[in-house]
Amino acid sequence: MMTGIDIVKIERIEKLLEKHPDKVLKRFLHEEEIALAQSAETVAGFYAAKEAVSKALGHGISATCGFHDIKIHKDSRGAPYFTLKRELVEKLQITKCALSISHDGGFAIAVACIWSKSPSGREICH
Repeated sequence: MMTGIDIVKIERIEKLLEKHPDKVLKRFLHEEEIALAQSAETVAGFYAAKEAVSKALGHGISATCGFHDIKIHKDSRGAPYFTLKRELVEKLQITKCALSISHDGGFAIAVACIWSKSPSGREICH
């Protein structure tokens, strides 16, 4: 299992949204995600989630894994989950993933867990 975590100050996202609302959102969210993100808290949570997922993959946001390669969804109960670009799933042999997002004290935090069959995974505990 590979894990990633990220934390974002919600005020930082609020300031960005005030200056360039459409540009900021389209830079890292899909249209469906923008429709779900009705507050700065949610936008900050989605940003933290994408960073956490990319860290769990061992790449960070990069040419290997960009913001638009990760898609955040909500299930029927409002719980977040994510999907990845098919090429990443196949290359890393991903079998299962989990995501948690929380907001408190002016911060949004996300933790992502990814399970893989790949022998090149970053597991150091056997």
